Amino acid sequence: MARGKRSRKFIMTVLLLLLLFLTVYFTPFKTALVFQYQNSGRVLAYIPVTKGDKFQIKYTHSIHLSDVIERYSVAEDQQIKLYAMSYEDFAVGMPENALEGERFEHKNGHYYISDMNRLFPFFDLRVGKVRANHILILAGHEYPMSRYLEPGTWVRIKIDRLNLWQQWKGVNIHE
Repeated sequence: MARGKRSRKFIMTVLLLLLLFLTVYFTPFKTALVFQYQNSGRVLAYIPVTKGDKFQIKYTHSIHLSDVIERYSVAEDQQIKLYAMSYEDFAVGMPENALEGERFEHKNGHYYISDMNRLFPFFDLRVGKVRANHILILAGHEYPMSRYLEPGTWVRIKIDRLNLWQQWKGVNIHE
C-alpha cells in the first residue's frame, strides 16, 4: 500500500514538473524585432529589443541605385513607428513630399523626411537578391540581412514576444 502511494506521488511530481517545464518553455517572455517567414508566423531570425529602441533599415534602391535609410522605433503595444527617412533621388516608390505634420528637407544632395509618426503592427520586405543589400542597424551595429535571411525571401517584420522554443528555432542576429 505504501509503495502504491509513493508511485502515485512520484508520477504526480513528474507530471507537475513536466507541466511546469512546458509552461516556462512555451510562454512568450522576450520582446524582439522578429523576422518571420512570409505570414506563417515561423521565426527565421530575431534581435532582442525594448520599448523605445531605435533601429534603421538601409538598402540600395533598385531603380536609382542609391542608399535609402528608414528609421524606426519600438512603440507602444508592439507597434513599429517609422519616424524618419532619407534618400538621394526621387524614383518609383519614393515620396516626393511629407504628409501633414511631417517635415521635408533637401540638403547636401539628400532628401529627408522627419517628424513622421507612422505606426505599423508589421511590415513586409523581400530581402534583396541582387543589389538591395538590406542592412539592419541597431545600437550602432550593422547586421547585413543576407547573412541571416536567404536573399529573395519575403519576410514579415514585427515586434513580438518570443518563447524559448521560438528563440531556439530562430537565429539571434545579435549573437
